[in-house]
Amino acid sequence: MKLEEAIQQTHFRSEYQKATINLIYTHNWLKDQIKSILKDYNVTMQQYNVLRILRGQYPRPVSTHTIRERMLDKMSDASRIVERLFRKGLVKRSTCPADKRLVDVTISQQGLELLSIMDTRAEALDNLLKNLSLKEVQQLNDLLDKIRE
Repeated sequence: MKLEEAIQQTHFRSEYQKATINLIYTHNWLKDQIKSILKDYNVTMQQYNVLRILRGQYPRPVSTHTIRERMLDKMSDASRIVERLFRKGLVKRSTCPADKRLVDVTISQQGLELLSIMDTRAEALDNLLKNLSLKEVQQLNDLLDKIRE
């Protein structure tokens, strides 16, 4: 669906404004689609992000400070997310031996198993961009990187 149809607006100050609005609209659309997929596993996007970070570090523990730095959503409260994952049995926590003020977090076996199950649905996530060819996806990645330069 064209942006103009989706937001019922035909006039934009410039193509730059239209592109910015289009990025915001598409970002929200993607978030809604991803939330719908993750809902089946009872995890939020932020929790999924933390689990993926922890799996990438496994078996080494990671501090909540490092998790916060690596998260896609920098406004997320990593400590609160880790607490919720801990209550679900998806992560383990321990006091950092080098600095008692820090909490070390490791993904649990249950967390690894959940991600393994979720990996079977990874195609559903990839299919969110199915209307683009591989070359177009690579170009999109390059353009998005260029915007942030």
